[in-house]
Amino acid sequence: MSAPTPENGYHLPVMETFLTIQGEGFHTGRSAWFVRLGGCDVGCTWCDVKESWDPSAHPLRSVQELVQEASATSTRFVVITGGEPAMYDLGPLTRFLHEAGFTIAVETSGAYPLTGDLDWVCVSPKKFKAPLPEMLERADELKVVVYHPSDFEWAEKHAAPSKSDCMLY
Repeated sequence: MSAPTPENGYHLPVMETFLTIQGEGFHTGRSAWFVRLGGCDVGCTWCDVKESWDPSAHPLRSVQELVQEASATSTRFVVITGGEPAMYDLGPLTRFLHEAGFTIAVETSGAYPLTGDLDWVCVSPKKFKAPLPEMLERADELKVVVYHPSDFEWAEKHAAPSKSDCMLY
């Protein structure tokens, strides 16, 4: 039997999982179980989890194990984040989470197409790895890091093609 790989979406490199209160964006204050996936090639200078960038530094875990762990918590809201979660096939994870009664959000840079059945898509576009137009159109909310005054104009430009009810944070 060969070792599990993330290619089919049934095993994912997981940096950490934890129960918390969502601290930013539309779902602020909501109880959430976070799945932080390892692997990111966006490389934001302000990233607060640079240790997530190397996927080989994080164990591959089965989606069934992740759903069991989530099911043992007091919440039914899961946030898939990273790293960059859209680098992976999220279909199996989101399918099993929905079957277990969870609402699922994802936080992504928008640089990759998303897979899976997601209830809420948060796109945090980066200047140095542009978001895909279809990701901006799919976004329920945009989170933009503002470091320089020109970042406001850049954020508004990327909000324009988003859904009419998209939230900008």
